[in-house]
Amino acid sequence: QVQLVESGGGLVQAGGSLRLSCVASGRSFTGSAVGWFRQAPGKEREFVAHISWSGGTQYYSDSVQGRFTITRDNAERTVFLQMDMLKPEDTAVYSCAAKLDGVYGSKWWTYTYNYDSWGQGTQVTVSS
Repeated sequence: QVQLVESGGGLVQAGGSLRLSCVASGRSFTGSAVGWFRQAPGKEREFVAHISWSGGTQYYSDSVQGRFTITRDNAERTVFLQMDMLKPEDTAVYSCAAKLDGVYGSKWWTYTYNYDSWGQGTQVTVSS
């Protein structure tokens, strides 16, 4: 089992930046791909970004493509989400999730049910 803890959320003005961190513990993190998801009030949780275990493959939702960047440092067991040019519609609770890297179907990384471990989330609020 992988334990995940997010940090880095906060209040920022539109156009600003935040960097989220997802720190993992547990031996089973080795080989894990990691995704970031977000959930705004009254809405379903949605996919934001995904990174493979090697870090060589990243995917983004259309709504954040070009503004957000996902990276990882496996030595530090940490995955980062750099969020630039933030918009009020980015306001949500952001959570990271882990899954042993592999092939699980078309665009498997976008579906919450494919992930085995989840963090508790960190709040991001963007004011206009």
